[in-house]
Amino acid sequence: MGKVIGIDLGTTNSVVAVMGG
Repeated sequence: MGKVIGIDLGTTNSVVAVMGG
């Protein structure tokens, strides 16, 4: 997950939203 955050914070937020449900 850390790698994703480093690549693109916006994309990470989308992933977190899905993971968080």
